[in-house]
Amino acid sequence: MSALLTLCVVLLPLATPGRGGRQWEPCTDLRPLDILAEAVPPNGAESGVSVSRVQGALGLQLSAAALHAMSFPASRIFVRCDLFPEEFSIVVTLKAPSLPPKKNEYLFTVVAEGPDALLLGLRYSPTRLHFLFLSEDRAGAWQTRVSFRSPALTDSQWHTLVLAVSEDSFSLTTDCGVPVDIMSDVPFPATLSVQGARFFVGSRRRTKGLFTGLVRQLVLLPGSDATARLCPCRSTDIVLSIPPILQGLTGRPEDNEVLKYPYETDMKVTLGPRPPCTKEEDAQFWFDARRRGLYLCVGSEWVSVLAAKEKLDYVEEHQRLFTNSETLGIEVFVIPEAGLFIATANRRARSAIYKWTDGRFASYQSIRTHQAQSWRHFTIGKKIFLAVANFDPNEKGQEFSVIYKWSQRKLRFRPYQRVATHSARDWEAFEVAGEHFLAVANHREAAWVPGDNHNIDSVIYKWNPRTRLFEANQTIATSGAYDWEFFTVGPYSFLVVANAFNGTSTRVLSHLYIWLVGSFQLFQSFPTCGAADWEVFRIGDRIFLAVANSHSYDVEMQMQNDSYVINSVIYELNVTAQTFVKFQEIPTCSALDWEFFSVGEDYFLVVANSFDGKTFSVNSIIYRWQGYEGFVAVHSLPTFGCRDWETFRTAAGSYLVYSSAKEPLSRVLKLRTG
Repeated sequence: MSALLTLCVVLLPLATPGRGGRQWEPCTDLRPLDILAEAVPPNGAESGVSVSRVQGALGLQLSAAALHAMSFPASRIFVRCDLFPEEFSIVVTLKAPSLPPKKNEYLFTVVAEGPDALLLGLRYSPTRLHFLFLSEDRAGAWQTRVSFRSPALTDSQWHTLVLAVSEDSFSLTTDCGVPVDIMSDVPFPATLSVQGARFFVGSRRRTKGLFTGLVRQLVLLPGSDATARLCPCRSTDIVLSIPPILQGLTGRPEDNEVLKYPYETDMKVTLGPRPPCTKEEDAQFWFDARRRGLYLCVGSEWVSVLAAKEKLDYVEEHQRLFTNSETLGIEVFVIPEAGLFIATANRRARSAIYKWTDGRFASYQSIRTHQAQSWRHFTIGKKIFLAVANFDPNEKGQEFSVIYKWSQRKLRFRPYQRVATHSARDWEAFEVAGEHFLAVANHREAAWVPGDNHNIDSVIYKWNPRTRLFEANQTIATSGAYDWEFFTVGPYSFLVVANAFNGTSTRVLSHLYIWLVGSFQLFQSFPTCGAADWEVFRIGDRIFLAVANSHSYDVEMQMQNDSYVINSVIYELNVTAQTFVKFQEIPTCSALDWEFFSVGEDYFLVVANSFDGKTFSVNSIIYRWQGYEGFVAVHSLPTFGCRDWETFRTAAGSYLVYSSAKEPLSRVLKLRTG
């Protein structure tokens, strides 16, 4: 936007005795009264007011729709009496346009009731700055005009004018320079009543003379000549009070009043790949042509200002991640100042950690494990941990899983604590009432233990801040436990277990527990078939639980009822009934995992289909949320023995990664959006 006039006005009544020894009784407190803040409407877009940035300074621009919106009754600030101050200053900061000859624009006015009752105002023309006020005596009332030769305001730079008024003395100072004084034959009235009048910013209550520049500041301040208070200072820094919407872009869009207004700027917009967002780029824009989004640098983060609705178009392979052996579980996590990582739980003697480097995962650390099933990343204060669930015993026949701690010095995970486990399948880390817990899913006792060895206790461990170790806190009876999932609903904490096998059948109950009086207690039970995973997710204010059923098997009916193609189930919380009720059944092929994710305003579930009874080469499916229809299949992804899904996002976009329990190859897939 070129050749804009930005306005910043301050009125300062003089609190000192007037000439001739008269004492002025102030009608307002001796403090700045922000006229512009009073006039700014709560919703600028609807009221014809927009925000523009020129040479780093923000201002408001008015349209014809803002005539009445940018006004307020004088009684709002003149609460003690109805008289305008006899002595004051007016401060105007502006960036002037080039006006046609004989054209005038009003910077502000005070207008009384009546067809043409202007009490006072400030008007700008190509060659003059006019201060207008109403005078009266016994002969009647008339309008007085004090005119100053307009300083060089049309050089596309910011300028600040200070107009000081005291009886018959009028002084104009430009950019803290040498003041120009005028002695008028007609003094400013000592008793100018503003009863029933209104302040108008940028107009005289009509379209003719509407101010076409930018308004930045308009303040009424009881006091003397403001020049001594404001100078020396740069023109854009001469400020007494500025409305919050013009004080810069602090905070995020949802709590930033600026973004409630149409926004314009004369700054350049960066195109191409995501640039850095530092102090140098603060308040700069970046346009992402691929995603058709406009972003603003706020602090150190690019914040979306105008983003097209992101939609999932298709999925493509991004990386083939070759692993030490078949991968039974994956965990994606971020370590501050270190980067994005993925941990793979591998079947053989060593598992691995990979770091996201140059848009791909690269080998970072190798860790000895014993048929690892899963990893769990969690933090306690500034401590960063990674726990592995080992399924097999070590060479000495000892069964244990290991918690590793991140070393800030070596930038590697180091063994921290061993925990006795029994064919552990999963760890779940969570916090309740400020205390930290770890729950292990013990699948079975050692194979050589006689009898039914799947019905054993799983254990919840509690962090002891004194010993800085996890200690057994509660045991819960489980049947071939495969997975724990923790979640909260309001003030309540829940923990749900996926029970897979009781020694004779996969058709067993999986249980949901609620935290009450210092421990987890049974809340609800679900019929499941070889449950391998629970996934909790929210859509709006609705809460869902999805179970992955892997196998329907019963030793007494083995031949007739050995099926891998069975329904997995999504439950929804019924708040009134205080229970989860069945919402949707989805046919799956030995499902081992659910993963919930979103793209733009759309929600998705992807299932890990692993086996259909004949082959491990089965498609895993992405389902999209379609409201009343529930989840509907939208993408079919070829997978081989798919075991686990994870989702993550980088500056380059969103990704899915899946592990294979049947080949030493995991795949990273990129979500292409439009």
